[in-house]
Amino acid sequence: MTRTLALAQQLIACPSLTPDDALCQSLIIERLTPLGFACETIVSGPPDFRVTNLWAKRPGHATANTLDAPKMLVFAGHTDVVPTGPLAQWQSPPFTPTLRDGRLYGRGASDMKTSIAAFVVALEEFLATTPEPALSIALLLTSDEEGPANDGTVVVCQALEERGERLDYCIIGEPTAVQHTGDTIKNGRRGTLSGRLTVKGVQGHIAYPHLAKNPIHLLAPALAELVGVEWDQGNAFFQPTAWQVSNIHGGTGASNVIPGSVVLDFNFRFSTESTPQSLQTRLQALLERHGLAFDLAWTLGGQAFLTTPDTLVQVVSAAIAAETGIQTELSTTGGTSDGRFIARICPQVIELGPPNASIHKIDEYVVLADIEPLKNIYRRVLEDLNAHGQP
Repeated sequence: MTRTLALAQQLIACPSLTPDDALCQSLIIERLTPLGFACETIVSGPPDFRVTNLWAKRPGHATANTLDAPKMLVFAGHTDVVPTGPLAQWQSPPFTPTLRDGRLYGRGASDMKTSIAAFVVALEEFLATTPEPALSIALLLTSDEEGPANDGTVVVCQALEERGERLDYCIIGEPTAVQHTGDTIKNGRRGTLSGRLTVKGVQGHIAYPHLAKNPIHLLAPALAELVGVEWDQGNAFFQPTAWQVSNIHGGTGASNVIPGSVVLDFNFRFSTESTPQSLQTRLQALLERHGLAFDLAWTLGGQAFLTTPDTLVQVVSAAIAAETGIQTELSTTGGTSDGRFIARICPQVIELGPPNASIHKIDEYVVLADIEPLKNIYRRVLEDLNAHGQP
């Protein structure tokens, strides 16, 4: 058994359902403190939803040949996991790490306790051979990524920004691969903007429609137009912005009553070619053009972000090729991640982790053959970024 696998098993055994860290971060602190990391626990959130965050930092050593401050690489991730679902449907208990058929099973195996274990062991190996690196290294872990994400990474990033901390590179250990570790990295994510539209009509008896105004009928032409709008064409890194309805509700439940209002929930997943403001303006103008009486409430879940193929993408891509022979693909697909918060204070953010086919599913797993290559990629990135910062 490798040290990476052993640590991944220890972490999986912690039942860390959001927002409970279940002592995962304590295990990490025990490994980081002997390596010279200053570990700070930041607790946030209301009494009934306490979130545990970890900021662990090891400053780099400035060299005599350069006046520049050491560059900083941050590894970011989350120790919390989603609910297990029906326990009876698991072949083995979700918080009992189980080796079976060349796989490690357990909740969080892929998303994302294996990534955390791989980075910690990569750090140990890197510092064993390079005890005084020029590179500054930090870890940012939270127990509120799978939940509302109001008291997790965003809180730590705000604190770091207020302190004037400089972050140069960030790797988030989200599961990004499709078939094998390294085949895909995320160099950005779409933004998410949700809205709740309430269209107002006049309630009445369904047999006397001339005495009422059916808001569903009033909304229908505008809804048909919204479905066909091209919000943007995307770009080389992003798919076009997409608009989707998630819920619609109108009526009292009675078959003979015209409703007085209809409520529509919708969401934009937007590229960097659009902004929340531009999307809000266009949608509201369309509704007004249809003469609707409406209320509209918006929730911005996260801005789009993009890391162009600069130093971090180049170093990570080269490390993947060297360790696996795979020419990685860049992608911005999928849902949101905590990268949306980190990108505000760090210019280069990418996501790199194991295959994601089983995440959030019953019998979540990671293939054993994907674990050590991930650790080796992380270690090589540390080595190469450290060398990159030398004069």
